[in-house]
Amino acid sequence: MSSLVIVESPAKAKTIGRFLGPEYVVEASYGHVRDLPEKADQIPPQVKKEKWARLGVNIEKDFEPLYVVPEDKKKHVARLKKALKHADRLLLATDEDREGESICWHLVQVLEPEQPILRIAFHEITKGAILQALENPRAIDDHLVRAQEGRRILDRLFGYLLSPVLWKKVRRGLSAGRVQSVAVRLCVLRELERRAFARATYCGVEAEFTTEHGSFNAKLARLGERRVATGSDFDETTGLLPASSNAIWLRTPADAEKLIASLARPFTVRRVDERPQLQGPPPPFTTATLQQEANRKLGFSARHTMRLAQRLYEGVDVGGDRLGLITYMRTDSVTLAESALADAARVIGEMYGATYSAGPRRYRTQSAGAQEAHEAIRPTEIGRTAQSLEPYLDRDELRLYEMIWKRTVASQMADARLQRTTVELVAEAAAADGPAEAVFTASGKRIEFPGFLRAYVEGSDDPAAEIADREVILPPLAVGQPLDPVRLQAPLHETTPPARYTEATLVKKLEAEGIGRPSTYAAIIDTIQERGYIQKQGKTLTPTFTAIAVTQLLDKHFTEYVDVKFTARMEQQLDEIAAGQLD
Repeated sequence: MSSLVIVESPAKAKTIGRFLGPEYVVEASYGHVRDLPEKADQIPPQVKKEKWARLGVNIEKDFEPLYVVPEDKKKHVARLKKALKHADRLLLATDEDREGESICWHLVQVLEPEQPILRIAFHEITKGAILQALENPRAIDDHLVRAQEGRRILDRLFGYLLSPVLWKKVRRGLSAGRVQSVAVRLCVLRELERRAFARATYCGVEAEFTTEHGSFNAKLARLGERRVATGSDFDETTGLLPASSNAIWLRTPADAEKLIASLARPFTVRRVDERPQLQGPPPPFTTATLQQEANRKLGFSARHTMRLAQRLYEGVDVGGDRLGLITYMRTDSVTLAESALADAARVIGEMYGATYSAGPRRYRTQSAGAQEAHEAIRPTEIGRTAQSLEPYLDRDELRLYEMIWKRTVASQMADARLQRTTVELVAEAAAADGPAEAVFTASGKRIEFPGFLRAYVEGSDDPAAEIADREVILPPLAVGQPLDPVRLQAPLHETTPPARYTEATLVKKLEAEGIGRPSTYAAIIDTIQERGYIQKQGKTLTPTFTAIAVTQLLDKHFTEYVDVKFTARMEQQLDEIAAGQLD
């Protein structure tokens, strides 16, 4: 029996073709073959005079979409129709998410096959996964198709109806978008917070001590029953100490120096508290956490990260074989397949020793409405290290793969065991209302067993160096021990306004607020830069005057549609449609 298999991209087609026999022909659709019309010349003549025609959505007939085959897709449709004539059945093997399901549905509408139609789905491109999918075909999931269609229609109405308002009131060429405009608004609100911020200065008091076993620093924490103000005490929007705060504000170096001069010596060690602590590994990557960590650790944009991940997923030539190296990269899930858990335990035992294995660790997805694929992003074979792939991947592909590998392996490793030490030292000092006890504190941390830190430390390329940096070892101290500081100083600090968003922090904010979906974040961040709303300065995203003008206009006249809660509520409803709980 001959079969036509259709996937989205030629790279994916090439990889899958390697796993299937001569009775399978694998073709690419090059993404969607149908969409709402983008230009006037795409609108069919019979509806051109309708008021709703330019929208591509019949708002007079239950929001019925008008689908057309764009000119550049017609050659692909013709090629697929020709291939279908020689097939006994049609296998639709696009990605297992809403977009992939929608592509399947549109292919059926356009190709009108008379042959049997089977939907096969997998979230890794390996021979085992493909063969298993062939043994377990299913029908196209109409709920996922409707959810994608609902999103597409809603985004079209939002963009096509609001953008002309911006052309008239601000300038031509601008665009509004259901998620895009909210992302811009978040950046603008942060910028306005920064402009309203009033900087304030405050001093700390730090003491340096030396013993025969080493040196350490301690900071003034309390004077009598009152805490000494630190950066976290100041209001993050005004930069000032709230009137309700009981903390002591050492406003100037002169205030701090006066306090230092009043301190009686020697200081006395009042408390030494040692306690063990366990630190667990982070879960495997989702789309959002991969984008955030690649931005922090590797300096990659969200778009670049997703391009690299797409290539690793769809397949790379490795020693004469074309292999999919990671599982599907658009996912909200942190779960791992049972086979991956077993592989990770074996690899950890071989590379680090049995004491480093804590598997199987099963993580639960926390993201509201988590959907799309059913597994975290991981290597398809955990035994395939980055070093073994060095001859076959370019530098950025290799760095991203290595990060995914390390995070996956670390997620199954033992907790790090730490020993935390807190020391309190006291000295008598003068205060406004009479003598008071000045309490200085010092904290130390010793890593007893590195556990997962041997493989992976968030935000660090070098786990060994990071482990050393994380250790702050205090010398042995005894309660009642007198210590004379070798130096007392009063460093001057300044409160800082809220930081502008980076790609990593904006993605984190969007995900936390339930705005958009991780698979769309790269496109959103690209769009708001291309439209001139955001300028990238180093890693920071700075809103332009245009962004501020547009946000103020939309805030004033279209408040509901750029409200975070509106956008998050829409995402929830789309999830309900996908689950078959909402029409």
